[in-house]
Amino acid sequence: MALRGLAGSGPGSRGPLDEAVAADKEREAPAVVVAGATPEDDEEDEGRSRGLLRWDGFSAWLHCVCVVGFDLELGQAVEVIYPQHSKLTDKEKTNICYLSFPDSNSGCLGDTQFCFRFRQSSGRRVSLHHLLDQFDKDLPVYLKKDPAYFYGYVYFRQVRDKTRKRGYFQKSLVLISKLPYIHFFHTVLKQIAPEYFEKNEPYLEAACNDVDRWPAPVPGKTLYLPIMGVVMKVRIPTCHDKPGTTQIVQFTQQGDAHISVILPTVHEVDLFRCFCPVFLHSQMLWELVLLGEPLVVMAPSPSESSETVLALVNCISPLKYFSDFRPYFTIHDSEFKEYTTRTQAPPSVILGVTNPFFAKTLQHWPHIIRIGDLKPAGEIPKQVKVKKLKNLKTLDSKPGVYTSYKPYLNRDEDIIKQLQKGVQQKRPSEAQSVILRRYFLELTQSFIIPLERYVASLMPLQKSISPWKSPPQLRQFLPEEFMKTLEKTGPQLTSRIKGDWIGLYRHFLKSPNFDGWFKTRRKEMTQKLEALHLEALCEEDLLLWTQKHTEVETVDLVLKLKNKLLQADREHLPVKPDTMEKLRTHIDAIILALPEDLQGILLKTSMT
Repeated sequence: MALRGLAGSGPGSRGPLDEAVAADKEREAPAVVVAGATPEDDEEDEGRSRGLLRWDGFSAWLHCVCVVGFDLELGQAVEVIYPQHSKLTDKEKTNICYLSFPDSNSGCLGDTQFCFRFRQSSGRRVSLHHLLDQFDKDLPVYLKKDPAYFYGYVYFRQVRDKTRKRGYFQKSLVLISKLPYIHFFHTVLKQIAPEYFEKNEPYLEAACNDVDRWPAPVPGKTLYLPIMGVVMKVRIPTCHDKPGTTQIVQFTQQGDAHISVILPTVHEVDLFRCFCPVFLHSQMLWELVLLGEPLVVMAPSPSESSETVLALVNCISPLKYFSDFRPYFTIHDSEFKEYTTRTQAPPSVILGVTNPFFAKTLQHWPHIIRIGDLKPAGEIPKQVKVKKLKNLKTLDSKPGVYTSYKPYLNRDEDIIKQLQKGVQQKRPSEAQSVILRRYFLELTQSFIIPLERYVASLMPLQKSISPWKSPPQLRQFLPEEFMKTLEKTGPQLTSRIKGDWIGLYRHFLKSPNFDGWFKTRRKEMTQKLEALHLEALCEEDLLLWTQKHTEVETVDLVLKLKNKLLQADREHLPVKPDTMEKLRTHIDAIILALPEDLQGILLKTSMT
């Protein structure tokens, strides 16, 4: 179904992307369009003159919005893609279709919200908003976009309707985005989906035009985001925030009377609600996630499966989970065969499933969490036990953690007592989540600090950086050398938990999470060395150097310095702005000291 854009709702009707929107503004009247021109042409011309295009604001937050319905002949089908120029391959559309509806056995009547994640088709051009890269560098590592994946945020409605052949109205409104802001997008859907199901396409058009007026998702800024008469106040975390703190509360002011919704987090799920059935084993699950072990969550509905998978991925924060994870996975998924084959060991992935078929298909997986219905806040389900895998016959098997895994660390009884006491005292789920999140954070930090300390020692000394030589290399990571450091500066300095920490580290060093973490740290440290090398160059009297060298060597130096500038800009090197300015001044001074014919050539290369 094609949707037409609204006249007068392009970039010309909003300020620059980085301008905060304080309140929901009245829509402007449609602009008068010259005969022969379309409103879209008019808007795009105006947008280009201001450096903005129609839908730039929208694409900074969302790739597209899909409406998935049920067709008696075709089954699930994408009825609407908005904006209509959004690109999705047939494979991506098929994945969205199947992932946007609960499995028939889930019996989800009424409204259901959940999340899925799917692989972007290979070979297709990545059309990320050009500004997003610079925002990405300021995000915590666990919130950075993965260019290979999309998230789908679903609001599914199934209600009885006698006018339809099947007797039910079944439809999903789905937001497709690169951004892992689960709580934020679920809140957006709560605001717009119920009304969309009543008012249909014109309402969706208007909502998308509101999103197109939003400021860019800049980390660390307070953002006011109006949508259909509601204003949301959010703040996206930065890599400089202290882990475990919620900044938005600190700057909530009395002048926020027009704010309808204040979100304390954009990405976190209700951790305690998800871990509640298994909190006796939460430390063992933390180990399994940390080590990138294959893990299946079998749940009664996509809401429970997606929330639990996201809670598991979140439990090792601020460490990023580097393997694949699928909050909701179906037998129709394009990776179904890849992930369920018995011809090789199960891959490092966390799957959330609801179809009973998986109980048989994934029986060979080493770790399976079977959960029942998640209880509302204040209620506590019976605690599940750790059981042997051979006891898992069907999805109707009793809830439990089915594994033969022996944890490396002794169980921390204090956190269990604290959470049990909270349940007895009817402590709110939010407060329980804060306690559990802090516990996981301290556990992860105790584990990662010795690694950080050792990796920092691989950095060459600053005095070894010479402006006239290539930047020195990092020393090699030697596992045995690292293990020796643990005796004096291991996790025992910050954690009271006893156990085989050495064994846990040995296992971790072979995992995808270590590989991803170390590659990230190595890249950051290499960039730091490049930045220090640039600073060392700037401190030299380069003009004096050119007087002692030939013209060929001087031209070579200019070209190398220009490449350094380009590299610093392209790779976002951590260089002070005045260093870049100094280097440009050096380059200009050297060029001006050269003969005129060379000046012309070198100045021309700086313009191209």
